[in-house]
Amino acid sequence: MKSYLAAAIQMTSLPDLQKNLVQAEELIDLAVRRGAELVSLPENFSFMGEEEEKIAQAEAIGLESEKFLKTMAQRFQVTILGGGFPVPTPGGKVYNTCLLVDPNGTEVARYRKVHLFDVDVPDGITYRESNTVKAGEDLPSVYVSPELGTLGLSVCYDVRFPEVYRHLSYKGADILFVPAAFTAYTGKDHWKVLLQARAIENTCYAIAPAQTGHHYGRRQTHGHAMIVDPWGVVLADAGEEPGVAIAEINPDRLEQVRRQMPSLQHRVFI
Repeated sequence: MKSYLAAAIQMTSLPDLQKNLVQAEELIDLAVRRGAELVSLPENFSFMGEEEEKIAQAEAIGLESEKFLKTMAQRFQVTILGGGFPVPTPGGKVYNTCLLVDPNGTEVARYRKVHLFDVDVPDGITYRESNTVKAGEDLPSVYVSPELGTLGLSVCYDVRFPEVYRHLSYKGADILFVPAAFTAYTGKDHWKVLLQARAIENTCYAIAPAQTGHHYGRRQTHGHAMIVDPWGVVLADAGEEPGVAIAEINPDRLEQVRRQMPSLQHRVFI
């Protein structure tokens, strides 16, 4: 593993596949021009609209999203995480799918979101992700890259379930991806502290691309795509506008924190 720059992209995705892919490409280009070798896109990067509309277009969205990720990875010669897009299931629902693609355009890891956001948020909005999404059944995998380190996948609501990240750290993760479309209401109180907690307790970097702003209807997201170091220090924060958070992933820093705070070695219950 070497030192390199990673990017957490922040988008305002809409119910328009092509417009979203244009926005994503522009932000990937910006990240690469700033030196990023590992680029991550948020949950719902390719489509963010009403659930019925998403289901109706799911096959096209899924195919175009996967093709886009592979094309961008090859074109820019970087590793890209697509943080979440719908892939149809035989039962009429979709998997909320996270995909990691290497610079050759080859899929190296795939994760189907396990924890679905069925929540009555105190701002009066109710979310029922399970109405259209089928929960994944497998623990997220890690991908071991000689240059980039061991990368662990998750999606959004997973961040509230620390056992997911303990599993990833047990598998050797150096970096925890948390691509998200966090609600504006919950994000202001929980987003940053949850990311810091997951990074600190697992002595890992956390890379969290995010959605921001107004998408459709009453749907608003928190923004603040960020990169957090293993000590819990926020290295980069994209704020509330579309853009890119970029920071160095440094193996020496990782080793230093794990040496000074060897909590993973002190685990009693695994």
